[in-house]
Amino acid sequence: MSIWTRLLDSFSALSPRSLIEFFTGATPPEATQGFAMAVVALGAKMAKADGRVTREEVVAFREIFQIDEADLEAVGRFFDLARRDVAGFELYAAKIARMFDSADDVLETLLDALFQIARADDHLHEAELEFLHIVSNTFGFDERAFEAMCARHAMDQNRSPFTILGVLETASPEEIKGAWKDLARRYHPDQLRARGVPDEAARLAEQRMAEINAAYDALRPKVSIRPEPA
Repeated sequence: MSIWTRLLDSFSALSPRSLIEFFTGATPPEATQGFAMAVVALGAKMAKADGRVTREEVVAFREIFQIDEADLEAVGRFFDLARRDVAGFELYAAKIARMFDSADDVLETLLDALFQIARADDHLHEAELEFLHIVSNTFGFDERAFEAMCARHAMDQNRSPFTILGVLETASPEEIKGAWKDLARRYHPDQLRARGVPDEAARLAEQRMAEINAAYDALRPKVSIRPEPA
């Protein structure tokens, strides 16, 4: 039985009030279930932040969180429940924040995913940016970190590989390679799983890891460093 099915079976009445009470009640769900439900709630509320949920945003949610076909019905019920309005999203953000250290790599990966949902319909609405800003603050990121995330997800420009790796265009080959190795170490799904992060969180890193590797490959001709010894 998947985590989504177990979570759905954990309570009988599905209503906005019962979902929130289940999430914050005296006997809250165990950590993995709590994380999974918070991910669905934030993703759904992110899609509704501008007042409407588009097909592109729903498709983006499904692709980003890699939901198995067998779990679509269970996740869909949570998604439909949570997306009815934006009210209460801070509660879920705070719940996730308490599961990890402030400004943790897992939290940044989740915030990246929310950015992708927001821009799935080719428009980053002001209300969506405000939503993301509040979640970012709740997760413990400062203004500089949030501005860097906004730059990575800017709608009016192609994301530069330098921006993705977090280095200047004047960076040396050593700096470029060092930045790539640091990001690869932080965001590789296996590394997250080794830290005890549930699969529902570790999967979020796969797309970010692909982006990091693609950025490094684009700059590889610039990185003329001798290979390290085996």
